[in-house]
Amino acid sequence: MYNQGHQQGQHVMMNGGQHQRFMQPGAGHKYQHQSYQQHHGQQTNHHPQTQNGGHGIGHQHTFSSGTISNATPQFAPNNLHNGNSSNTQVGGINDNFIPNQHWQRQMQLAAESRQAQSAPHHHCKKEGVISRLSKAVEQIPTEEAAEEGEEERNRATTVGEISRQDWDALDCSGQGMRAISTSIFAYKFLKKLYLDHNRLSRLDPIVGHLRNLTHLDVSNNQIMELPEEIGMLVNLKELLVFDNNLQTLPYEVGYLFKLETLGIDGNPLDDDLKEHIVHHGTKSLVTHLRENAAPGTPPNERPRVQIDTSPASEILSVLSYNILCDKYATKSHYGYTPSDVLSWDFRREVILNELKDHNADIVCLQEVDRESFDEYFRRELAVNDYRGVFWPKTRAKTMAEKDAKLVDGCATFYKGSKYVCLDKVLIDFANTAINRPDMKGEHDTFNRVMPRDHVAVVTFLENRMTGSRMIVGNAHIFWDPAFEDVKVVQVAILLEQISKQAETWAKYPPCTDKAAFRHSEIDGKGNPDSADEPTPEPSPSLEYSSGPQIPLIICGDFNAAAGSGVYDLITRGSLPGNHPDLGNRGYGSLTREGMAHPFKLKSAYSTTAELSFTNYTPNFIGVIDYIWYSTNALQVRHLLGSVDEGYLRKVPGFPNHHFPSDHLALKAEFSVKQRRESSGKGTEINGVQREWERSN
Repeated sequence: MYNQGHQQGQHVMMNGGQHQRFMQPGAGHKYQHQSYQQHHGQQTNHHPQTQNGGHGIGHQHTFSSGTISNATPQFAPNNLHNGNSSNTQVGGINDNFIPNQHWQRQMQLAAESRQAQSAPHHHCKKEGVISRLSKAVEQIPTEEAAEEGEEERNRATTVGEISRQDWDALDCSGQGMRAISTSIFAYKFLKKLYLDHNRLSRLDPIVGHLRNLTHLDVSNNQIMELPEEIGMLVNLKELLVFDNNLQTLPYEVGYLFKLETLGIDGNPLDDDLKEHIVHHGTKSLVTHLRENAAPGTPPNERPRVQIDTSPASEILSVLSYNILCDKYATKSHYGYTPSDVLSWDFRREVILNELKDHNADIVCLQEVDRESFDEYFRRELAVNDYRGVFWPKTRAKTMAEKDAKLVDGCATFYKGSKYVCLDKVLIDFANTAINRPDMKGEHDTFNRVMPRDHVAVVTFLENRMTGSRMIVGNAHIFWDPAFEDVKVVQVAILLEQISKQAETWAKYPPCTDKAAFRHSEIDGKGNPDSADEPTPEPSPSLEYSSGPQIPLIICGDFNAAAGSGVYDLITRGSLPGNHPDLGNRGYGSLTREGMAHPFKLKSAYSTTAELSFTNYTPNFIGVIDYIWYSTNALQVRHLLGSVDEGYLRKVPGFPNHHFPSDHLALKAEFSVKQRRESSGKGTEINGVQREWERSN
C-alpha cells in the first residue's frame, strides 16, 4: 500500500511490518553536471592498474561478473561450515583459494544486485517499509551510562540535525538516469541511498554532505572513480559499487572506519586492492588505505582577523586549547585517524610547534595530564620563556603515583619575562558544591555534581613593566548533554569563586621585586647581547578598588553552545533558578534564588561572529570553547580566524596530520584600556581611586 508522503511529487512506500523508512521518487530528475576532475596524481599512481590476468605478486586475481554470479548458489549460508566452503572454485581465483565468509557475503550481494536489474525501486519493493516518527538526536548518552564513571568525550550528534523526519531512505534504483539533481544531496537526514542500476558516469562530490548515510548503493552504473569526498561518509556500514568501471579507490575510503561491506566485484580494480579485500576483507582494506595515506595538502593558514587598530599602551595575547589527552584518543572514538597520527608522540610535537608559532603571552591548555606537563610541555616551553601552573582533576589524589600521572587537568603558561605570578588557586567544583551550606544536603548535589571531578585553575598575574594586574581563569566543564544542570552549576561556582578571589586580590600588596630573571648576559656567539642596553624601570603596581575592576580573562572548554544556560549566565551576568537547563533539580540558593556574578563578560569571537566550530568530529561540529574577557577593562584587537572551508570538504574530522586535536586553538589579542583619575583625585599611585575609561 502506498500512502501520500510529506514531499510533493514523491511517495512513501509502507509495506509489511519492518521499520525502514523509504522515499520512492516517481521519476528520476535529470540534471546536467560538469565533469569532475581526476584525483591527484599521488593517489592514482599509488595503485597502478595491471592488466587482467597479470600476476605481479603471489595471489593476484581477476573476477568476472558472470562467474561470480553463477558460483553464488554454492556459497549460500546453508552450505557453509565454520564460515568457509570446501572444494569450491571461484572463476579467476587460484584453485586452492577457499572463499572466506566476507567474500562469500560479497558474492551473494553481487548476485542479488544483478538479479534486480530490471526492477525499478527494487529495494523499496523488496524490504517493505513503514513510516514512523524519529527524533533528530538519537545518540545522547543516557544518564545511567554517564554515571558509571567511564571516561567519555562523546557529545550529542549535531551533524545533519533534523527536528522531525518521517523517512530516511531514498530509492532511485533502476531509473536509467544519466545524472542526478544535486537537490537530493540536500537531504542530510538520509541514512540509506540507492542509486544502483542507472547510467551514472560519476558520483557527485557533493555526496559528502550526506554524513548520516549508513548504506550507499551505486552498483551497475558506469562510474570510473569515486570522489575523495566519499571519505566524509564515516557512518557508512555498507558501500556497494558492483559492476562499474573503477580501477582504483581513493585513500579517503580509509576514513570509513565503520564500513563492514565494500562491494567491489565487477570492476577492473587494481589487483593489489582486489586481492586485499578478497583475502582479508573490507575492514583490512579500509585500514590499509587509512594507514598508507599521504598527509595531503595542508590547509591555508588560519587568517589573522583585525578588529581594532587604535593605539594602545599595553597589548597582550591569549591562547586557549583543548589538546585531546592521550588516554581519550582511542581508535573507538577516532577510527578515521591513522594510528601514527593519533599517537601521542606525533600529536604532542605538532601541538608544541603550534604553541611556539602562536607565541601568545598567556596559554591555557585543557586535557593535559601530569606526565605531559612535567616531562614535556613545561620543559619544552621553558625554552620560549614560559612558566606554568597545573592542577589535575581531583581523582588524582586517590590514585597511586603511576596512575595519577595520567590524570588530565588544566595548565596555564605565561611569559615569565613579561608577567609575575602573584597568586594561583585551584577551583574544585565538586568539593566546593558539597561544602556549601545551602547545597550540601541536596540530593542532586551528591548524585550529579559530586561525581564530576572537573577543575579550574585561576592565576593572578602582574605585568612587570606597566604594573597592571590580571586574573586568568582556565576551566574544563563537564561534557555530557544529559547533565546541562551540572554544567551550569560548575560555571556558577567558577564565577562565584573568581569573584571572591578578585575581591581579595584587589587588596593585594604591591609587588616589590619585578626584575625579570636574566638567563645569560651574552648571546650564543659569545658577544654581548642587547641586554647591555639600559633596562626600563618597572612601573609601580596598580591598585584596584574592587574585584570587577581587575582585567579578567576566562578560557576553556565549556561544552556549551550559544543560547545554553552556561552561555547566558556568563554573558548576561545572571540566570534564573528555573532555567530549562536546570530542570527541576535542587541546588540550594542557586535554584531557589538564581545565580549572578559581577563581571561584564563577552566572548572574544562574538565581536565579529563566533567561529563555525571549535570542535570538529564526524558526529559533532560546534562551538564549545571560548575566550571570555571583561569588556570594562579589555578591548579585542585581533583574532585567530577559521579553518579553510575548501580543506574541510574532504576532512571528516580532527585529529589528522595538520590538526593534532579534535578542538581548535583559539587566540585573541587584547589591549588593556587606559585608566583615568576619578574627579577630585590626584595622580599618586598608592591609595588612589581609579576607574576604567569608557570604551568608545
